Amino acid sequence: MNKQSGIHYLREHREAGSNQPVPVEVTRIRDTVVAGLGDLLQGAFDAVDDSLFELANNARSNNEQNRYFEAMREIRIKRKGVERHFQNTVAQFFSNPPHTGSFQEDALGRQANADNLALVGNDDLEEQVALNAMITKAKAHFQGPLLQLQTRFSQVYEGATDEAPVNPMAPEHLCSAFTEAIQALEIQIRERLILLKQFDRYVVSNLGMLLDEANRILIQAGVIPNFRYHGKTGEQHVAPDGQSTAQAPDGSEENRREAAEGSNAVFEQIHQLLARQRANAGIPSRQNDPNIRIIGGNELASLLASLPFSTQDTDTGNNLSEGEPLTIDVRDVVQQILAQANTSDGKKPALKEVDEDLINLVSMLFEFILDDYNLSAPVQVLISRLQIPILKVVIKDKSFFSKTTHPARKLLNALARAGIGWSNSDEKARDKLYDKIHGIVQRILNEFDGDIVLFETLNDEFEEFLARENRKASLVEQRTRESERGRIKSQKAQELVDRVIKERVARYRLPEPTYNILVNGWSRVMFLAYLRDDVEHRWQESVKVVDDLIWCLHPHQEDAERDQWVRVVPGLLKSLRAGLEEVSYNASKLDQTMSQLKHELAEAFRASSSAELVEESPTQEPEQDDLKSHMQPQPEDAAIAEFVAQIDGIEIGNWVEFRLVNGASFRCKLSAIIEEADCFVFVNRMGLKVIEKTRVELAHEMRRGRMTLLEQGAFIDRALDAVVGSLRSKTA
Repeated sequence: MNKQSGIHYLREHREAGSNQPVPVEVTRIRDTVVAGLGDLLQGAFDAVDDSLFELANNARSNNEQNRYFEAMREIRIKRKGVERHFQNTVAQFFSNPPHTGSFQEDALGRQANADNLALVGNDDLEEQVALNAMITKAKAHFQGPLLQLQTRFSQVYEGATDEAPVNPMAPEHLCSAFTEAIQALEIQIRERLILLKQFDRYVVSNLGMLLDEANRILIQAGVIPNFRYHGKTGEQHVAPDGQSTAQAPDGSEENRREAAEGSNAVFEQIHQLLARQRANAGIPSRQNDPNIRIIGGNELASLLASLPFSTQDTDTGNNLSEGEPLTIDVRDVVQQILAQANTSDGKKPALKEVDEDLINLVSMLFEFILDDYNLSAPVQVLISRLQIPILKVVIKDKSFFSKTTHPARKLLNALARAGIGWSNSDEKARDKLYDKIHGIVQRILNEFDGDIVLFETLNDEFEEFLARENRKASLVEQRTRESERGRIKSQKAQELVDRVIKERVARYRLPEPTYNILVNGWSRVMFLAYLRDDVEHRWQESVKVVDDLIWCLHPHQEDAERDQWVRVVPGLLKSLRAGLEEVSYNASKLDQTMSQLKHELAEAFRASSSAELVEESPTQEPEQDDLKSHMQPQPEDAAIAEFVAQIDGIEIGNWVEFRLVNGASFRCKLSAIIEEADCFVFVNRMGLKVIEKTRVELAHEMRRGRMTLLEQGAFIDRALDAVVGSLRSKTA
């Protein structure tokens, strides 16, 4: 793990600390927590094992499969040691608890420092990002219990203060303990991220019950039994009677609400980056300017509520997706409504820096939307109409940025996900999905009055609609997939049969009746044998009949060969008749055909040259041609090797866009990979086949820029990642 992680911090503080006597109530908490975390960790490791097995089972190559099996083996062997290390480290936290405050500040400083991040390796950075996200989510989700527990532990441990509080159960300590424990595992970054994901799912997400139990034990011991907290704006302290109190500047409910919302970790990070950007630009803070009246909270929400949606009107009539995506300068719109605010005191109205950053963030999010190639054009235009409604949402509820379950965020993600398969050529007038999305945007513009319940209602209706549409599309896609598999397998079977017979008969001049039997009759037997080979295993037998027949028609002078001929012919004739009867070949004249064949075989046995060997020279030229054709494409193969690797990374269900030579484009989804034919089958969002190509053909399309992979991650998550990345690069 990189030195920037919290692991070394914790290790240094554990080693530097002295073994202090642990209070009785803390010992009880320690035993409960260590045992509980052990049980949760077992569930996490079981889930990791299942995940790796599933990945190995779905692997596309032996190397990839072996990689997952090796990771499973490594984790199974060292699992007990990791569990023991983790539990021992957590137990040590209760003996020598690290100061939570200093770690927290240090971690936030490191997280926001783009220079430091630039020094971290890619794998370490991925792991650190996953760890930071896990900690941030846990601290936001368990904010109340964690704050109570930190305050109570700080009362129990000597040397702990308000400036340097302690909490052995802080998420950053537990996560770092686990990350330190898994350093013993010799696995790659992908498997390590799977471990962290399952640790988050099974351990960190279930910390609530352990935090509540720890608080209950301390309350029973009389440690701050009555706890009151009034947010970040107040200064927290513990009263002499053991009760925690807080002094807020004005004690208003609005400030307490804003303080709680201000704890949003995602927005806090962006707020810090924007603040650093302002500082670098030399922009002074307006918060203490006596000539400015700060507008925020309910007053700003009221001003935004009065903002009409007429700013989004277009000349497209009732069709909101016509034309280009709508661009709105949100900052300018907000400045206009500020200018209309009541200024009877003569002061110039201005926004709080937090609210100003929220507006900037919404503006940057929609700039990303307008530049996001992965969104289909009609959906991009429709979502661009929602800029003002989303601004109103985030001003009232900043959790939009941190809660993936936020109704408005879920709806935007669902709209983008559903419309990814739209092509510009689609006929929207007859498209139910288009009508549904268009209707949702229209309802938001007409009905949204600040109540977020509207987004929740629309999202529920849309998800129900999508479920119905997806069920129908899935049935069609399944039939398409099965049909294509059957067709391609039949095509391959016919090609193989033709090649096998052609190779055999090309070496000899066979009598005409025998040639007809093989090419027109027995080829059908071989075709069916190939298709049924998985069950009946008759393919090799059908090929052997061809070889035996040609061999028996060739003159043989050696006694051993003639003895073998006598043994082979009766069974050969029996197999030929049975097969030809099965495919109904020349049913009315089958007896006559078999009699002719027997006569030809008898003539061959009497050493008359019924089958003459064709000259060698014609067969040598194709081999040389094959060698040349194999040699020639090597430079081209090397050129597309990188693209072939990208094609191998495409998974079933991924969307791509193809661009035609005439400039038209269409989007489709990978529905099936038929390995035996090296064939990739793509369908549209209705489940109907639109194109099929081989791996090499797809690599060439990608190399020429005529095929693009589309990102399918959560839309808002991608937008936030892009915004944060852009801000970090600007403040570096």
